[in-house]
Amino acid sequence: MFTGNTIVQLAQSLIWLLAGVGVFIVGMNFMSDALEKSAGSGMKKMLSKISNNRLSGIGIGAGVTAIIQSSSATSVMVIGLVNAGVMTLMQATPIIMGANIGTTITGLLVALKNDYFNMLMYLFAFAGVMMGFFKNEKIKIAGLLCSGLGLIFVGLNVMSSEQAFGNPLVEDLFTNIFKTIDFPLLLILVGIIFTSLIQSSSAATGIVITMVGTGVLPLELALFIILGANIGTCVTALLASVGANVNSKRVALIHFTFNVIGTVLFTALIWIFKEPAVELLVSMFPGSDPMSLQMRVSVFHVIFNVSTTCLLLPFTKYLVKYSSLIIKDKKAVEETLTLKYVDDRLLSTPPIALMQVKREMNYMLGLVEENMNLSLEAMGTGSLVSGERIRKNEEIIDFTNGALTKFLIKLSAGASQKDERAIGSYFHVLNDLERIGDHAENFYEIGEEMKSKKIEFSENAQNDIKKMSDTVLQMLTISKDAFKNLNNDRLCELSDLENEVDGMKKELTESHFSRLAEGNCSMEVSPYYSSAVLGLERVADHLVNVGYSIINPVGSQKEV
Repeated sequence: MFTGNTIVQLAQSLIWLLAGVGVFIVGMNFMSDALEKSAGSGMKKMLSKISNNRLSGIGIGAGVTAIIQSSSATSVMVIGLVNAGVMTLMQATPIIMGANIGTTITGLLVALKNDYFNMLMYLFAFAGVMMGFFKNEKIKIAGLLCSGLGLIFVGLNVMSSEQAFGNPLVEDLFTNIFKTIDFPLLLILVGIIFTSLIQSSSAATGIVITMVGTGVLPLELALFIILGANIGTCVTALLASVGANVNSKRVALIHFTFNVIGTVLFTALIWIFKEPAVELLVSMFPGSDPMSLQMRVSVFHVIFNVSTTCLLLPFTKYLVKYSSLIIKDKKAVEETLTLKYVDDRLLSTPPIALMQVKREMNYMLGLVEENMNLSLEAMGTGSLVSGERIRKNEEIIDFTNGALTKFLIKLSAGASQKDERAIGSYFHVLNDLERIGDHAENFYEIGEEMKSKKIEFSENAQNDIKKMSDTVLQMLTISKDAFKNLNNDRLCELSDLENEVDGMKKELTESHFSRLAEGNCSMEVSPYYSSAVLGLERVADHLVNVGYSIINPVGSQKEV
């Protein structure tokens, strides 16, 4: 029977335990955010090397997860990239497998703690808080990393303290609970539910490792909970796939299937060979000290994920076919405008999101270039065959401008100072590209109206506009190269050409009025000629802004 006093003591211990779990999870989030911000360029490089090589895919998945300390975040990011059409199912599957390996690092880190290590981590937590008062962004991120790492161990030590798991009442409570559910399938279910609730297999594994280290949870029971945690971590990816395209749903299914197959195989092995399995782990780390007890669980976690990956990697093609069989392609629906490379699921990883925004803008720049070439040809020759193509491109340009602007606004909330500068630059470039697209459409409309009125430019006027158009298209080539490849070698040439276009505007306007005075040009053509010259001059100004954005992110763009 519980007395009033024992109930109070039990409640106090449980509060200590929950507080420890809370601090641990906060520390995990701090460290994950800091690693993500500081290693953004590293993740970009890894993801830029995506190929059909399965081993490199596993390495990328393990590396990215080791960086951001969350297999769930990696899975969601992969789903976002697949949804954006950047990655195929065959490329995504090994990365998901690698993510499961990368997440084992947290467990190994937790298992290594001892008194001296704990003291060092406490100092890290304090130093990290102090570093947060600095104005330098890099010092702040380093402080967030230190405080996150320190808080993880503060939380673990609160959980394993006398006030929490050290209380005999708590030990008795958990002992009785695990006696009641001393059945592999029930233990797996506990792991699934617990991990689904806290949305982190790393945190769930860390808590299980701590419970084993305090002697509250026997090793043979902990192994099944760890297996369940690997299925529970799939919930995040499954939720992220809701509302995504068919291939994204298939990625989530492959992730879930991979972990279920591994869990079923290991459950059968451990259930049948429980004693030899436990003895093997004990022989690897003999002793009854907390570190030895904890290392047995963390090493089992590593063995499970590495073995499952090695076993299923040769069957990647069949996993992809299986997912396609279960989740069939939808019937063709009415085409709707969507971003080609960007997906809201990438907002949790700003460096990767910015990389995809750049790809989307390069695609938009390609459409702008195509429209400029088609519309100038239409204006010069009177051929209107490209009208539908120009209008379709312009529709995509306008949509991309609006959708990317909204995405960048949302992205800026969690971006670092460095990323904020890039976002500021992209806002300006988007505006410039959209305006060039509008001018391109205007050039086509000039040709369309002139043809409908059966009027045309004089030969001299055509030559003048052709010369100015060629110069602007040359500027477009330079601006595109500068923005796409971060190439600033020809920016001076870009400025010189823009000055040349300004001079042409004045020269062409004067020569046009001379032709009017001499009667060599029709007054009916005059407004179209002036609009064409003015439009080309404004396009040149926008192109200078696009080119110089790579070295002057938020600086003095030309007002046009």
